[in-house]
Amino acid sequence: MKLKTSNLSGLAQRLPVPAYDRARVRTGIVHLGVGGFHRSHQARYLDALFGKQLGHDFGITGVGLLPQDRAMRDALDDQDRLYTLVEKEPDGSLRPRVIGSIIRYLYAPDDLERVLNELIDPSTRIVTLTITEGGYHVNQATGEFDPSDETIRRDLVRGSRPQTAFGLLTEALDRRREAGIAPFVVASCDNVPQNGALARRMLSAFARRKDSQLGDWIDREVPFPNSMVDRITPVTTDEDRTRLSQEFGVDDSWPVCCEPFSQWVVEDRFPTGRPPLEEVGVQFVDDVEPYERMKLRLLNSGHQAICYLGYLAGYRYADETCRDPLFVRFLEAYLDGEATSTLAPVAGVDLGEYKAQIVERFANPAISDSLARLCADTSDRIPAFLLPVVHDRLRDGQDVRHSALIVASWARYAQGVDESGAPISVVDRRRDELMARAARHSEDPLAFLGDRSLFGDLGEDPRFTRPYLDALESLREVGARETVERWVADPDPS
Repeated sequence: MKLKTSNLSGLAQRLPVPAYDRARVRTGIVHLGVGGFHRSHQARYLDALFGKQLGHDFGITGVGLLPQDRAMRDALDDQDRLYTLVEKEPDGSLRPRVIGSIIRYLYAPDDLERVLNELIDPSTRIVTLTITEGGYHVNQATGEFDPSDETIRRDLVRGSRPQTAFGLLTEALDRRREAGIAPFVVASCDNVPQNGALARRMLSAFARRKDSQLGDWIDREVPFPNSMVDRITPVTTDEDRTRLSQEFGVDDSWPVCCEPFSQWVVEDRFPTGRPPLEEVGVQFVDDVEPYERMKLRLLNSGHQAICYLGYLAGYRYADETCRDPLFVRFLEAYLDGEATSTLAPVAGVDLGEYKAQIVERFANPAISDSLARLCADTSDRIPAFLLPVVHDRLRDGQDVRHSALIVASWARYAQGVDESGAPISVVDRRRDELMARAARHSEDPLAFLGDRSLFGDLGEDPRFTRPYLDALESLREVGARETVERWVADPDPS
């Protein structure tokens, strides 16, 4: 049965469907960057809230900005903005439900004024973002705004038609300011440290380059709450679509699959109002930093600990890698031996249990989260997830041997050829530069660390370069598996 509003009553015999009148839901949130994670996470929480007959003035209007977002627009419009969320249990069973919280989807390149009208409307009180780590245009070495991206440069031309999230937000906030309408809250849902504070710094820096007074006004008047988000959401496959159709009789062109676990912790800074999401499990706190640091340095950097080494060793999925006791031992050694020491206690969280749960989540065979996905966009991930652990431990005079192996495995992966000689498709906005540096390993083993915009002066610190060079040489001579065996057998050879 085709997933459409007119078919919901029939589909309700097969799986849960929205238990509320979608015609009563009004836009209160505009979301930029509607992908799998947004649909498995934020949209799911709001759907659950609407199901409790609460918050109907906080429906979602999704906005796409990139060329690939046109396909999402077409798929959702064909299904009345409905889609199926499928939670995959470790035993292989599926728990699908139809989500209805996205009530509109706009593709900005085709409908810019309509998007701006949604953003300017006083009923839009929150704008949420999943624009990926690279969407904030941060110079990783200095922490300052990086205006070098071509689309950013075009958006900075006075009178230009906005093409980026920053261009769109700046234009909308300027129009609200001119009209005397209170600014919306900008709530980042991306995996970057202090995502709200980062969004504030980068957006106001962008705006200042167009209008210094506007940039100062955004910095002063627009709320940017920090948040921590967590739910593993792999890319939807044809197999996922087929299984949903065969087992539940649902014809959905773009369902979303995810793990059962979900967490959302948000600073409670919404002066113009917010949906009562605490009713469906969202944690509103005064300070999200302890939760965020825990998640980024354990779960996200844990993914980095296994993805390059696992791929080089011949694995292609996270669950395969984490069913190998050797790689689990290395992951646990990194989490326990390096990452945890950089964390403060987190209220209500047992870190031992949290780390054990991470290993279980990674090993969920139903998720099939590809290592290629985890290896993508590393130039945005390693500086945000792993290098803060390195810097904190070096500051405290502690070793960073496991972290150095992780960075070395990235450098080896960036050579673009695996251990059997097969090509690796390196996906990164800085792909050409990274691969060029990795190609120079034989003549200059520290060439990869020479990118100061990523590593700062880390390539000049022997406390890091010694274990890094040991790891790189071992990866080259004996491969990933034997290198991991050496590391877990003798974690501190000094």
